[in-house]
Amino acid sequence: MTARRHIRLGAPRIIMNSKKRIFVSLSIFLLVLAVGVAGFKILGGPGTSLLDSVYMTVITISTIGYGEVVDMAAHPAARVFTIVYIVVCLGTIAYAVSSITAFVVEGELKNILGRRKMEKEIARLQDHYIVCGADETAQSIIKELVATQKQFVVVDPTKEKIDKLAALGAMIHIHGDAADDAVLQKAGIERAKGLIACLPTDEGNLFVTLSARSLNPALRIVAKGIDVNSHKKMIKAGADSVISPSHIGGMRMVSEMIRPATTTFLDMMLRERERVLRFDEVTVGPGSALAGKTIEESKLEEKSGALLVALRRGGGKEFDFNPAKTAKLAEKDVLVFIASPEMVKGLEKIAG
Repeated sequence: MTARRHIRLGAPRIIMNSKKRIFVSLSIFLLVLAVGVAGFKILGGPGTSLLDSVYMTVITISTIGYGEVVDMAAHPAARVFTIVYIVVCLGTIAYAVSSITAFVVEGELKNILGRRKMEKEIARLQDHYIVCGADETAQSIIKELVATQKQFVVVDPTKEKIDKLAALGAMIHIHGDAADDAVLQKAGIERAKGLIACLPTDEGNLFVTLSARSLNPALRIVAKGIDVNSHKKMIKAGADSVISPSHIGGMRMVSEMIRPATTTFLDMMLRERERVLRFDEVTVGPGSALAGKTIEESKLEEKSGALLVALRRGGGKEFDFNPAKTAKLAEKDVLVFIASPEMVKGLEKIAG
């Protein structure tokens, strides 16, 4: 797995080259400054102080032309040194200015500042989601995360794909290979709630799953599986669920045929822009005030406006659809609602 990790964590190569140019130009400038101070000190005669040497160096480099403190007529060698030094200074300054100008004009400074801002935003994230990939499937995922007001980070090695995501709105992203441990750590995988492996190949999604599971054993991982034969391998690698786009597409087509009204109802929920409603879930947390109360006593629907449709007991797999009002809640129970993102946030506070 190590052999295929080829990403660059920081900036693209062009930015690194420009930063190197600036570093080199500043180093040369400091060297020229030191040479000037030493030259005027040595060639200016025994009466030339260090301050005089610095002064002569500065006015020569800046080409300001204030009065000389070294008697050039009495020290011909100093005059020759000054001529050569001026020529060298002009070249050094021209190189430094061109490097800095290129760095700013090419937008690289803006990219670096924007990247540092993103790194700070990622450092503040907690229980967020990481989307690995930026293809058409990933774009649908991102749209849903935006609509439901979830915090997430997008990771993709192709800068052009990431740039296209700008049409979906401002979002936190990282340009890099999601199979690289350092990139996932940069995305805050230790603090993440879940990861979606949505790369264009099963191999890529398998590598991402392996890396993610090793970095965060508690992470929920959902992977895209193109080949049905790869699903078991991804589960063994650590994926909690593997989704086949072709299978989902087939199910959607047959649902459109045999249950069109239900499909239309779900479509309206997904496509409504003014009021976003989704099937969502809330878990009764440890020490929650809901534990031990009945559904009627909790008054969750009255307090939130959400519609409770199912209950799954903690650790179980069976769902109790339309649970009775007398059903008692316990820690780790999962409640399934039809709710808006704002309703879900309110429910999470109550159940936490």
